[in-house]
Amino acid sequence: MMKYAVITGTSKGLGASIAKQLMEASYHVIGLARSENHDLATAELPGSYTHYQVNLADLSATQSTFQDIIADLQQKKLTELLLVQNAALVQPIEQAGKQEAKQLMDHVHVNLLAPMIITNLWLDAWRESGIPLIMANVTSGAAQRSVYGWNAYCSTKAGLDRFTETVALEQDELKTGHKIFLFDPSIMDTDMQGEIRSSDPSQFKDVEKFKDYKTYQNLRNTDTVANVLVEKLVAPERIKNGEYYSVKDIFR
Repeated sequence: MMKYAVITGTSKGLGASIAKQLMEASYHVIGLARSENHDLATAELPGSYTHYQVNLADLSATQSTFQDIIADLQQKKLTELLLVQNAALVQPIEQAGKQEAKQLMDHVHVNLLAPMIITNLWLDAWRESGIPLIMANVTSGAAQRSVYGWNAYCSTKAGLDRFTETVALEQDELKTGHKIFLFDPSIMDTDMQGEIRSSDPSQFKDVEKFKDYKTYQNLRNTDTVANVLVEKLVAPERIKNGEYYSVKDIFR
């Protein structure tokens, strides 16, 4: 009998930290990203790591990849099954009226449509299994406020929040026992933060504030943030379906 976790965006950053800590807790991790993570693949830990290379902006590839993962998992004796949808794009950082359509489409696909498609496949696949599903969607404070230059990011994260809350409502009504919740990691020291800091002030008016986060070491490292989520995931009885759970609840 085995514990499995499927995580998107494991090549680096928060996704890689979540994967490693779940492996340390004896979960077998299936990671999805555009590029592989050699450190996870070669780590000698109680759990294992299997990588699927996929670009979540390609929705047909995303769907077929998850169908393959599901088919493989359905052959195993599972005791626990976690799904962490962490992958996201912050680009385009730009005022509306100056954006490329392809970049907007990729952004909406990765941040919103892929999680919707994956959740749909996931709930359907395990409908008759009797396995209580635990699903975490990584959100952002930007879902709840408008930020100049982040019109795409604020919109997709707000959509992800409402989608998650609605799926939670459905699972409660259906009495499935499945739990889905939102995790807000707040500001972390990641490549995404580097992208944000490289913006021009005409694209992103708050760029100096984000440079100051780095200068004054106000960015948490991803291992610290991942630990907050992993402590939640490994104790599902403490998870409330549909809840919004923020790192800032811990580090005030």
